[in-house]
Amino acid sequence: MRRICVYCGSSSGNDPLHRSAAHALGAFLARNGIGLVYGGGHVGLMGAVADGALSEKGEVIGVIPQSLMEKELGHGSVTELHVVKSMHERKQLMVDLSEGFIALPGGFGTLDELFETLTWLQLSFHDKPVGLLNVGGFFDGLIDFIGHMTRSGFIRAEHAASLLVAPTAETLLARMEEFRPPDLGKWIEKLAAEGR
Repeated sequence: MRRICVYCGSSSGNDPLHRSAAHALGAFLARNGIGLVYGGGHVGLMGAVADGALSEKGEVIGVIPQSLMEKELGHGSVTELHVVKSMHERKQLMVDLSEGFIALPGGFGTLDELFETLTWLQLSFHDKPVGLLNVGGFFDGLIDFIGHMTRSGFIRAEHAASLLVAPTAETLLARMEEFRPPDLGKWIEKLAAEGR
């Protein structure tokens, strides 16, 4: 993969492990010749992942809406900083620029980006791998809830399995490199036939 998009918080959270993991992920991508696409901020985990990649002289492309330039403090040292008009434009450009996606710890914005990208994969709007870097078990509750939604019949098992999960960047990247999207044909018609 040439570029990976990382979704993460504009806050650092309460656990120093999250910030160090973000910095380490950015550095890991750069050492492996993979460019970073991210939300363009200079604070929180966003700043840490960008700084990690820059510390290893990696390519870093930020995408940030004009309205958030002051709130999230656009990073002044990245390779490219795209300032866009809206959150929708931000998310679309990040998807267009990337060949895979990793979510680190974050809040509502991180989950919004993660699930929109995962939904687009489910609907075959793209065929790129989507992964969770489960730092210190941060996403355990979310993983359990996805299992609950699957058991409840709202997510097909094949789609749930499309979300790749690993505790380390090395393991996650290896799984992303091997990823092939599920081929379910016209799965919406199949659901109708099954009475779902």
